[in-house]
Amino acid sequence: MAVLTIVFADLTGSTGLFEALGNAKAAEVVTRTTHWIGKLFQSRGGRVIKYLGDGVLASFGDNQAAVLAMVEMQRMQRERSGSLPGMSKMQIKVGLARGEVVEQDGDCFGDAVNMASRLSDLSGAEQIFASESVIDALYGDGEINYRNLGPMDIRGKSEPAIVYRIDWQRETTSEIMTMQAGLETVGAPSSRLPSTIELTWREHNILFEAMDMPVFLGRGNDAQFAVLDPRVSRPHARLDRRGELFVLSDISSYGTWVRFAGSSAVISLRRQECVLLDKGEMALGASFDDPTAPIVSFWFTNKNN
Repeated sequence: MAVLTIVFADLTGSTGLFEALGNAKAAEVVTRTTHWIGKLFQSRGGRVIKYLGDGVLASFGDNQAAVLAMVEMQRMQRERSGSLPGMSKMQIKVGLARGEVVEQDGDCFGDAVNMASRLSDLSGAEQIFASESVIDALYGDGEINYRNLGPMDIRGKSEPAIVYRIDWQRETTSEIMTMQAGLETVGAPSSRLPSTIELTWREHNILFEAMDMPVFLGRGNDAQFAVLDPRVSRPHARLDRRGELFVLSDISSYGTWVRFAGSSAVISLRRQECVLLDKGEMALGASFDDPTAPIVSFWFTNKNN
């Protein structure tokens, strides 16, 4: 058995691509993109094990090269899709795990393969999730940046596993809304700061005041705002009041996505925090790309108005 770093790279946004381009053209674009990914991996020392429709399964003997290849791929894909209209954009989500792998008949098997697949499922668009074994095998002095997301429930695992996110953005401005510290310094949308937040999911509607914080969203019996969907964790997200701001923290296994009214930008949270502004929506356990995702609407009011 060989010790390898296994990569699952999956395209997201293909649904919108098929709607925008039609089946034949969209299939051509997806195939061209996955083969571009495969060639990039091969040029960085990886081996493509197989193509999976809108994904690529690959292996790297050199763990460092594998992580650097994922960073390069994400940067290049952002540049490649930057000029495309929203419905035609495709992004990549990645799962990485390292361990002993059995290679047989052009395929590979082992716990690292299963782990990489599960991490790819857990990750969001433009994210790279890695197992602890991948992080432990890194070397160098800050060439690769990563964050510990804490323990997550992994399907097929009896106990939660520590998951890391590889940060590939050259700039930090895109993460201003998900900073772990100094959230009280982020400006409010207007001079009249909100004192209450209203949440709605289906027919479920509740108004919360600052004194009610913290408020937990989830499908557990102790959640103050219940969202009964199997993709939603029992404690899924937490609302806090910090200074004059409302802050949403993801504490789930499958993530939370936030978008604000009037903007197409989506903030993907994995054990991270986000300052909520004005009004918008949050998708729990599945991204906005999934038409069946449980989506909670939120907006602010001011009791002094």
